[in-house]
Amino acid sequence: MNLDLTGKRALVCGSTQGIGRSSANELALLGADITLLSRNEDKLKEVLQGLSINQNQKHHYLVADFSDQNQLKLIINEYVINNQIDILINNTGGPAGGQAIDAGTDEFINAFNMHLICNQILVQAVSPGMRKNNFGRIINIISTSVKTPLKGLGVSNTVRGAVANWAKTLALELGPFGVTVNNILPGFTMTGRLESLISSIAERDNKSKEAVMKDMISTIPAGRIADSHEVAAAIAFLASPAASYINGINLPVDGGKTPSL
Repeated sequence: MNLDLTGKRALVCGSTQGIGRSSANELALLGADITLLSRNEDKLKEVLQGLSINQNQKHHYLVADFSDQNQLKLIINEYVINNQIDILINNTGGPAGGQAIDAGTDEFINAFNMHLICNQILVQAVSPGMRKNNFGRIINIISTSVKTPLKGLGVSNTVRGAVANWAKTLALELGPFGVTVNNILPGFTMTGRLESLISSIAERDNKSKEAVMKDMISTIPAGRIADSHEVAAAIAFLASPAASYINGINLPVDGGKTPSL
């Protein structure tokens, strides 16, 4: 298989922790030049120093906060003037938990802006160059709730579904130009967000964190929670030349937990 990303530049969002950080590392190991994007400059500098340069890559970072769409648009539009983006990894922390019926309309609007609108801003900035070069990879890190809504994540379920349908539409539109658009749907993955979720469930149900984790693991056929690099490996494959004919899919990386096909 051709997994070589030498000469390709990947823009990785939310890349200072969790799946985003692991994705940046995996893509760099395949030879890609990495542009990290997050709001914390100190953490960006730390991650940047740890990226592989085995192909003499030049790695960059951009500081932007997804709660400010105008700022994001200015930063990315200025960056692409002199930097070709071949791979875009859309990745944003999920909305707070809670039932959909109890959520305020502002919670839905904020989540929609943070996820779909920011993704759209980035795609509109980078896709002209992808189309011109007849090569592009747009990979959205979403959630298995795209296939089966998750209890207690009403706003997230709603917005994640919208992002998945947006991505499928883009796959139809951009496919003729050598650009693929795919979604990765992580299951339980040991990240800061999962640790926070475990803590909140433990508090709500008056259980220990260990008991909550045991309950979670009991629902996973693989019998364990994923490490973020396992999700990143799937992302790196979809970004590679080997995945050129995979377009418009939702790929669960969940140890077999999702009950639907």
